Order: sequence, then structure tokens, then C-alpha cells
Amino acid sequence: MDFEASRARAEELTQRLLEFQDAYYRRDEILVSDAEYDDLLRELEGLEAHYPELQGADSPTRNIGFGGGELFSPVTHAERMFSLDNVFGEEEMSTWLDKIHTHHPTATFLCEVKVDGLALNLRYVAGRLVSAATRGDGVTGEDVTENAVMVPGIPHTLAGSNHPNLVEIRGEVVFPLAAFEALNGRQAESGEKVFANPRNAASGSLRQKSEGKSDKHKALVADRLSRLTMVVHGIGAWGTPPVATQSGVYGLLRSWGLPVSGEVKAVETPREVLEYISRHHENRHNISHEIDGVVVKVDQFAIQREMGATSRAPRWAIAYKYPPEQVTTKLLDIVVSVGRTGRATPYAVLEPVRVAGSEVERATLHNQDVVKVKGILIGDTIVLRKAGDVIPEILGPVVEKRTGSEREFVMPEQCPDCGAMLAATKEGDIDLRCPNSRSCPAQVRGRIEHIGSRGGLDIEGLGEVSAAALIHPREPVPAPLVNEARLFHITLEDLFPIVVEVRDPDTGVAKRDPNSGDVVLQTPFRRQRKKTDPAVGEGPEFSGTHEWIPSKAATELVEQLDRAKKQPLWRFLVSLNIRHVGPVAARALATKFGSLDKIMAATSEDRAAIDGVGAVIAESVREWWAIDWHQEIVSTWRKAGVSFADEDPLPRLASGSLVGLTVVVTGSIPGHTRDSAEEAVRMAGGKPASSVSKATSAVVAGEGAGSKRKKALDLGVPIVEAEDFAEFLANGLVAQAL
Repeated sequence: MDFEASRARAEELTQRLLEFQDAYYRRDEILVSDAEYDDLLRELEGLEAHYPELQGADSPTRNIGFGGGELFSPVTHAERMFSLDNVFGEEEMSTWLDKIHTHHPTATFLCEVKVDGLALNLRYVAGRLVSAATRGDGVTGEDVTENAVMVPGIPHTLAGSNHPNLVEIRGEVVFPLAAFEALNGRQAESGEKVFANPRNAASGSLRQKSEGKSDKHKALVADRLSRLTMVVHGIGAWGTPPVATQSGVYGLLRSWGLPVSGEVKAVETPREVLEYISRHHENRHNISHEIDGVVVKVDQFAIQREMGATSRAPRWAIAYKYPPEQVTTKLLDIVVSVGRTGRATPYAVLEPVRVAGSEVERATLHNQDVVKVKGILIGDTIVLRKAGDVIPEILGPVVEKRTGSEREFVMPEQCPDCGAMLAATKEGDIDLRCPNSRSCPAQVRGRIEHIGSRGGLDIEGLGEVSAAALIHPREPVPAPLVNEARLFHITLEDLFPIVVEVRDPDTGVAKRDPNSGDVVLQTPFRRQRKKTDPAVGEGPEFSGTHEWIPSKAATELVEQLDRAKKQPLWRFLVSLNIRHVGPVAARALATKFGSLDKIMAATSEDRAAIDGVGAVIAESVREWWAIDWHQEIVSTWRKAGVSFADEDPLPRLASGSLVGLTVVVTGSIPGHTRDSAEEAVRMAGGKPASSVSKATSAVVAGEGAGSKRKKALDLGVPIVEAEDFAEFLANGLVAQAL
């Protein structure tokens, strides 16, 4: 493949992988199986290896996911949290093991089950828990300490003695299967949406805000947290552990009261590794929590250090993914759903069936071509599997069970929500999209829900239900919002008349009264009160026993929208729904330019040169701004009081003590998060970088600096100790030479 063809394919792969990452890390949605994602990632790696200039700052081959700070405060890990590379069969596993033994014949291995939960990093200082953070992008995660301390099994103070001054403990927070089933049972009984799987339930429970919430909400969160557990599977920062192996560290962690898995086993040969994998595959459902494979690590730390890591994963560890389980069920219907990007996706509506530990009622079919390739008909008995034990996937029909009553699926020509003609965005595209992005209710509803999300403006009252009520109510007609332009002009008078149909959260079908058969209606932004309601005192004189008043939800939504106008620029960049612009790119753009006007005035080349942005995202920003109604949204929000600029009390220096220097910040820097330390470097004219190389001018090293300190020493790069950081900012490397 020549360079131009490779460049076009690399851009296409980058866009698809960024979309999958965005769904997984920010919306807890899984669009593809692990195997399909890894195939696309490997193809991109191959293109970038052949043409290194294709690897932009936004390349998924360089990143793990999306950074923290979307819901809780950001926390910089003292040591980076890596992802793991995957293998999917015994042959691939054997190849990896043989390669290790060829180069390191004395290597032994540590095997443990791959826990399917939410990655968590516990930081202990002198044996006391000081923070708990999600993985985020591997460098920065979300501070969930307030909730993590309520998870049983996470010690607030380590048992025993001789604890390191600083140690990071890594593991997965999970819902045990029995507790997950009980939780979903309660959710269903109360009419709430059930969780798709234990991982989503664990993530949703740990990443819940309690500040400013009702006592009932706090009690609910506390109850869920009390049912979680953690399984420890590694360490981060620790200086030099007093043992030589990972298995030896696990023994120490157990003695300190940390919940290390009981399924861990140290083995000496590749054959024993394969036996471990086979044994746990057969007995996977006898474990109290969900697993989706086995993790194999080189046990000796010395060999781990020799092998090192890529930009996203250690070379000394691998995840063996078990093949997905399969069941049969009935395909009741195929419906088409339109998302916030306009993509029309067919979904299979299934007769409920249990597979890989959870009940499945829907499965994505991606597009009309996939339906044809699978050869399925509505009414078929189909074979269903959960790819990677997470995403439901239809493999095909059981043809011998057909009765003749089955019918073919026909992709609609029109958007089911607005009636616009569906079409491919460009020639050769398989996916069909609704072109009415300005006012299609489905797209606008999705965008407004995204604006209120944790990664957007974090507006508690602006979720799935309220977004639907604002865009597509039964009354009034027309709806309060046609698109998001008037969102910050919403008043109580706009909310008060809204009447909505109560719909099933899974099927979207309107619920009906079992006695009358009438559609059940709801008034989410007004409530009835009696004339002498003790909660509010005497009402005004009127005939009858009640009156309608604005609900608490209505008044809070208006107040929250007003407060949201003061959110930082990066959150507004995310909330504008610019394709591929998530928190990492948004923070990078906001930090570099400081205002939306400056971002849009810059060239695509200037935007692409920023770490965390790259060519694909830079071009996406340009394309978004070129659409007139997008500029109308910005103009209307400005009139409502949104500034689209960060207050910056310090000048953005074009000169300073660090001009021309490339600086890596690593470890814990007192008084700074990783973001604030890197911003301080920028303000002094320097360029922050994430990895140490010969081009690095200096490394600022705090406690837990680990491998980056060692690499700086090996390369002869100047090291600035954390306590000298302020002097370094003021005087540059001159201070270090004195």
C-alpha cells in the first residue's frame, strides 16, 4: 500500500478507534468486541510502523483511554497505569511464552484470573490510604477516595509494619455475581434501569457523586458500595520492593490486609501456564465474580525491568482472553435507533436469555450489511454469544428451526425519529446516517444528554429523561427546544407545561395503564400539592383541594444550567459535541489557546501540533466550525452568559526561564497535580512531555518517579528534585548548575 492510501486508511482507523474509546471510557458503552478492536489497532500499528509520520498525537496506539477529572478531581498517578496486550488462543499464547524463554531462559511466570471490573489505584503513604483513583488515561485518573473508603476489603490503614513511605496498589473493583443479581432484581422491582453487566454496575456505583445530594441518594450509594469488593493484582510506585518477584510482593500485600486473589499461582514452565488457563476456563463460573480470561506475567522484577514497556502496555505481561460463550434464543424484531452522531443502527430485540452471567434482551447489528451477511430473519432462532464476555453478538440463525413464518429485515429509508432520508456520509461508507443533525429529535436528545454528562458540563438534572422531555414531549407542541441553542435560556415557564409519555427504558415503547389501556403520562417538571401541604405551608386561596407548582427538579435544573455557564472552557469544548473532542483533547486545546475564539482562529496545523490533539481531531474542529448553525449555538450561548474563555490571571508567556526546554514531570510533586505542574512548565515557556528521551532537557522527579528517573540517569538528562521545582520554574537549568 502506497503512502497516500496508507494515510487515508490510518485516518479512517484512528477515527473508528477514537469513537470506540469515547463510547467505552466516557459513556460505559461497548460498540465492538475486544478481538475486533485489537485487530483494528494492530492494523494501525502496522501502518505506523511502515510510515512513522502517520502516528499523530491523537493516535490510539499511543494512548490508553481518556483522562480523569470528568466527575471528580483529577489525580496524577505516581507511576503510569498501563493497559495490557491481548492474545485470543493457545497458539498466540505459546508464541508469546516461547519468545520470553528465548530471550530470558530463567524467566518464571505468575498466573491470575483476569477480573472484569473497574481499575483502581490505591495510594498509601506510611501505611495510610491517602487517595483512590480510577485509571483514566493511565497518567491521570479520577479521585474516588470518598467512595472507595466505603468498599469492604480496602484497608484505610495497612496491617503489619515496615510499610514503604509511598506505595501504589492496583486492582479491580467488582460486583460479586450474587450481589449483582440482587441489585438488578431491586432495580427491576422499582422500575429503574437494570445494569448490563457487573462491570458497569461497579463503575456506576464507584463513580457517583454524593455532594449536594439527598440523604436517600447518599444511603443508596453507600448501600451499593458496601456490596462491592476489590481484587488486588499489582503495584505501581514503590521504589525498590524488598522482594525479587511479583508473587513475593503478593505475599507482602496479603500480610498487610490487602485483598489479593486466591486464584494466583506462580509456575515455572509454559506448559504449566497453559494448564492454568485451561483449568480456569472450565471452572470460570465457580468464581464469585466475573472473569474474561487469564493474565500471565513474568514473575521476576529484574526481567520485567529489562523487558520494559511500549507506550501503552508492558512487554512482560499479557492477557489471554477466553472465547465467548454461546446460547440460542428467539429474534423477536429488529429496530433501528439513531444516536447523537446521526448513525442509524439496527438492534436485535431478543427473547430474554442468560449468557456469560447476565441476561440479554438486545444486541447491536451495527448496520444493514451485517444483517445480510449474518443471514438472519425476524422470527429466527439465533445463536448468541457475548464477545469478550461483555458485548452481545449474534452469530447467525439456526436454519433447521425455521417454520416459514420468518420475515426479512428491511432497512428503513427514512430516519425513524424525524423522517429525513438516511444516507451515507461519503461514498463507500457502510453506515447510514440521518443528515438532519440540526433538529432530529434523536440526535438533539443525545447531544443534550451528553452536555449534561460527567464529561460535559456535569449538570445533575440534565440526563436521559429530562433531555427527552425537552426535545420530544407529548405536550407542548412545539417542544421547548428544537436543538441545544436555547438550552441556557430555559425558564420555569418553559418547563412547567411539559407532559411526557412514560416509556420502557429498554424498548422505548410507551407504557400503558393495565386497566384502561391508556398511555401512562407524567409531568416531570410540575407537581401537585394540597392547599395545606405541610412541606410548603398554606397555598393561595382557590377552589378545589390542590394546585400545580413547579417541581424541585424544575427549579434545580434552571439553577444548575445557570451555574454551568461558569464551567471551564474544556468542558464547553466537550459539550459542543465536536466529533472526537473528548476531555484530553479539550483540555489540551483550552490550555494552549485559552478561548474558543483563539482555537477557531488557529490553523489546523497549529491545532494538530498540540500533544493530545493531532490531525484527525484538528480537522474535525475545523469542519464543525464551518457549519453555520454550530456558530449559531455558540452565539446564542454567549448571549445567555457563556464566555467560552478561561480566566487566566497569569500572562501566557512567549518567553521565560524554560523557553526551548522539553520537560518531563514524573512522580509526586508537592502542591501540584500532574496537570498543574505541566501547566506551570508551559507558563514558564517550556514544553511538557510524557516520555524521557535524548531530546528531553530536564526531568522533574518527585517521590515514586521510578523508571523515568532511571532512564534520565542512563541518558544523562538533568534531574530536578521535587523540592527544587519552584526554583527551576524561576531560573531554569541555571539553578541546577550552581
